[in-house]
Amino acid sequence: MRNIFLVLACSLLFVSCGESPTNNEGSVETTNGSSSSSVEAILHEHVAVLASDEYEGRAPATPGEEKTISYLSENFAALGVGPGNGDSYYQSVAVTELTTASDAILYLQGSDYEASFNYGEEMMVGTQQQIPFVTVQGSDLVFVGYGIVAPERNWNDYAAVDVTDKTVIILVNDPGYATQDEEVFNGNAMTYYGRWTYKYEEAARQGAAAALIVHETGPAGYGWDVVSSSWSGPQIGLEAENLNGDRAEIEGWLTLDSADAVFDGAGLNYQELKEAAAQPGFEAIPLGDIQASVSIENSVRTSTSQNVIAAIPGTSRPDETIIYTAHWDHLGVNPEIEGDNIFNGAADNATGTAGLLALADLHMQQDPPERTIVFLAVTAEESGLLGSQWYAEHPVYPIETTVANINMDNLNTFGRMRDVVVVGASSSEMENYLEEAASAQDRYVTAEPNPERGYYYRSDHFNFAKVGVPALYAESGEDNIENGREWGAAQAQDYTDNRYHAPGDEYDPNWDLSGAAEDIEMYFDIATRLVNSADFPEWFDGNEFKAIRDLSNSSRE
Repeated sequence: MRNIFLVLACSLLFVSCGESPTNNEGSVETTNGSSSSSVEAILHEHVAVLASDEYEGRAPATPGEEKTISYLSENFAALGVGPGNGDSYYQSVAVTELTTASDAILYLQGSDYEASFNYGEEMMVGTQQQIPFVTVQGSDLVFVGYGIVAPERNWNDYAAVDVTDKTVIILVNDPGYATQDEEVFNGNAMTYYGRWTYKYEEAARQGAAAALIVHETGPAGYGWDVVSSSWSGPQIGLEAENLNGDRAEIEGWLTLDSADAVFDGAGLNYQELKEAAAQPGFEAIPLGDIQASVSIENSVRTSTSQNVIAAIPGTSRPDETIIYTAHWDHLGVNPEIEGDNIFNGAADNATGTAGLLALADLHMQQDPPERTIVFLAVTAEESGLLGSQWYAEHPVYPIETTVANINMDNLNTFGRMRDVVVVGASSSEMENYLEEAASAQDRYVTAEPNPERGYYYRSDHFNFAKVGVPALYAESGEDNIENGREWGAAQAQDYTDNRYHAPGDEYDPNWDLSGAAEDIEMYFDIATRLVNSADFPEWFDGNEFKAIRDLSNSSRE
């Protein structure tokens, strides 16, 4: 997952622009009396290890996992933080690893059109079917617009077509982004209907044999290189998931150039149909008599990965929990890349994982909490938030008494920032706690400036939200105290262009982690307020998860 820091602008909820107070050594004073210099040192120490080549990119179900989970459990134990799953630091997550051969070719054949697209450069394909060989042959092509069925919005892109055993071509994001009309879906802010995961799920529900999404950098929120690197190499899924027909045989992506060529081959104009698809009443369109054929070969390996769970038991209300999360995994090693082929994942997400250990250290310096504090390092986030999904579906601590979740993903490596960004703004009362904690650091809170990119659905807090737990995902912004906003934006863009989900995401001892340390202390402040109170934060009225939480509240009463 990428840090929302990478794409910030100045949309203020409130402003307090003074610098945080400093002690005589220049480190930031925290609300608990510690200094950020010590937190910063802890972050450097752990990131340097977790992002080293020795850990082989921390892919689930690899030797890199064994080193990672051992490192985490040993360090929690050294801090005096006990196991969080009975007498174990681990929660087993049954996974299957699929590695698709890179020689797959997508063939298209019509009476007046013939083409083939190569894996990696022109298209990406894979499968959720956990078997060695999957093929789709002679499947009719149908353009289904955004591929959305949303009865509450009176929208059904599949209403006028039967796509059983066909190959559907789908637009990324949703019609609100395309029209920039606040009355259409959520306007510029992506809904879950805009996420690629939803589009594949809906295509399968409609009976499609294959589903191909057209990649465009703007509405996707990332470049083609992110698709090609994330979809190549070993892919992790929950064991036996999607073998009962709830995912299509083939899932994948087309580059924009490839999509243009296919539509042109069918005598259609992609841009015109894209515009039409954003309007209510759009009807799916067959792409002439063009048919798709593609076969993929997989190596299949079933294994068990682990979530790592540590906990500080509560004294008076131990059944009530505050859960910190961060994903320990990254993309591992891709042997087909020449040269540096280790995806070290230093920022994404060795930083957040190190943050769990730093927070554990801070909490162990305090009096025992009234509520239980859980430190949950989840597996397989990069494979689709699988570790947090598994936990949410198999909770160690009851969901109805889980007070809140605070998630960390890709911490700031560029120094102290005046601003804090909340992803999915105006969602829950957790934002009130955030504003108080940020204000104590003389910082201001902003709403995410690019809600169209769907960051709220792209990290582990989302699985807690789906079961009703108010989940906070907030990070440093780009208003750098020493160098200003323009400089901060430039650093963010450089990371996006050169290191995000690439082998270049490596630890640098010259990183300025003072801003990340401030964020850690901010989360510590929020959790401390919650663990020593009887409050249960609520979703704001109108939020899609409020009804689920209300049911938990009634069962708790």
